[in-house]
Amino acid sequence: MEKEIFVIQGGKKLKGEIGVSGAKNAAFPVLIAALLTDEDCVIDNVPLIEDVMRLLEIFKSMQVKIDWLGERKVKINAKNINPSKINDKLVLKFRGSVLLYGALLARFGKVNLPQPGGCIIGARPIDTHLDAFSQLGVKVEEKRNKIVLTAPKQIKDNVITLDEFSVTATANLMLYASSLSEQITIKVADGDYQNQELAKVLKKMGANIIGSGQHIVKVRGAKKLWGFKHFLMYDPIEAGTFIIMALATKSDIVVKNVEYSFLEYVLKKLEDCGAKFEITKKGGDRVDVRVIPTDNIKIRKMQSLPYPGFPSDLLSVLGVLATQTKGVTLIHDPLFESRLKYMEGLTKMGADIFFSDPHRATINGITKLYGADLGSFDLRGGAAIIIAGLIAKGKTTISDIYQVDRGYEKIEERLSALGADIKRIKK
Repeated sequence: MEKEIFVIQGGKKLKGEIGVSGAKNAAFPVLIAALLTDEDCVIDNVPLIEDVMRLLEIFKSMQVKIDWLGERKVKINAKNINPSKINDKLVLKFRGSVLLYGALLARFGKVNLPQPGGCIIGARPIDTHLDAFSQLGVKVEEKRNKIVLTAPKQIKDNVITLDEFSVTATANLMLYASSLSEQITIKVADGDYQNQELAKVLKKMGANIIGSGQHIVKVRGAKKLWGFKHFLMYDPIEAGTFIIMALATKSDIVVKNVEYSFLEYVLKKLEDCGAKFEITKKGGDRVDVRVIPTDNIKIRKMQSLPYPGFPSDLLSVLGVLATQTKGVTLIHDPLFESRLKYMEGLTKMGADIFFSDPHRATINGITKLYGADLGSFDLRGGAAIIIAGLIAKGKTTISDIYQVDRGYEKIEERLSALGADIKRIKK
């Protein structure tokens, strides 16, 4: 099978404007919400990335009708959906398919699926999901390497406490509860952008949602959910990636269509560290962010936290920035034990990093980075290594770029437009 690699000639200053695509992680629950109704659902601003296309393939395998109305605008009709025909192999490869549990349980009262696959950033069991469903009275069984969920005739408990701030477990419960007439209260709920976007869509469909964006969310569903039209929000993680890339490469770049409220904490923390931005309001919550190059950034410590804290998905690119800032930086991701694995690539490029444990590392800056031949990393780690390659002296090659394609649309074309020397090569 033919593989693709990125080849980067580093050391070039970047300049110009780069737009942000539709939000990858918000696209999954919004698209899956379309399975709750037999009416047409139209979603615009869909990111054209591998994970979204894979999800739509899973839909097609269940005989869901998919019509593209424009380059990024898709119409979904699940009137004739047949879950028994689902492509199990695709489910196994795709972490986002975990949200099918809530939607299919709501629609059919029973789900029979393999445990989803996904990224390599550490153990990501779905115990939190299954525990939450169990609290509602859902019967959970494991049969022939599949998980079978059966809805109860009557809800056991309408107040659910999650084991952790899980983005997808919160979304799964919201999807399922949207079909229940009894109000369901979710405690220790995740309030990040994905679930705020899902709440907007479920409201359009006829469900009542209270507390979106907070850690206690109440959902009262409806017997019949309507179709909807929705323009998907822009991706705050992609925006944050480009902003930190500009800081790391000391480049004058304008990042367009930034969802400000979801990056407000990130921008504040970066400003506290010495970063400089010019922010232009565009209407609603969206802004354009101009990154002003500076040599005065110092990062002492950064830890990922549940929303509205520093996103775990941006900690990888922050690690690259830390190699180009003065002094010692402590990076801490308490959730994923393999989130820092990409740093092995950074050390190969010349970074001075000490690993305290799988969750913590200290980075000594400023260090010169040199091009290297690097293997595969997870999605966010792959983006981080691309940024390192843009900084490094000489040639960097990155294999298994499929991981990056899962979350960043045509990344090499967009970076080339800024002046980067990055090429996609078939091998």
